[in-house]
Amino acid sequence: MEGKEIEIILVEDNLDDAALVIRALKKNNLANNLIHLKDGVEALDFVFGTGTFADKGLQDMTPKVMLLDLKMPRVNGIEVLQKMKNDPRTKSIPIVILTSSAEDPDVKKCYELGANSYIVKPVEFDNFSKAVSELGLYWLIRNQPPKK
Repeated sequence: MEGKEIEIILVEDNLDDAALVIRALKKNNLANNLIHLKDGVEALDFVFGTGTFADKGLQDMTPKVMLLDLKMPRVNGIEVLQKMKNDPRTKSIPIVILTSSAEDPDVKKCYELGANSYIVKPVEFDNFSKAVSELGLYWLIRNQPPKK
């Protein structure tokens, strides 16, 4: 990871789900510059260069997308989303909620806080893999981010 620009930040506490996401992205050659963070604390430390990432972090680079789970220990995804969208340094990073929660209050809250997309994880593997591949292709290839 040293010297490479991070394109995808995956924030997922379920290691099986994370492995499926990474596998689906690798299948389409989209996982080369990915970092997997296991909870909201790691995510916030990474993006703001604090804690275990005090000497690393985003500094002046902007990833193309963050894939963010909601239901995580320590700091949940909604808190991560809120902190990132309220900070001018991270506000423009596209955040895609990738979660098992289809609960309307979660969907509404995430969009109110500035989520760019909300995707409920399909239960069936092939559908899950296809959904992840499509979102990876969109955010890494098709989406035009603002210039740095």
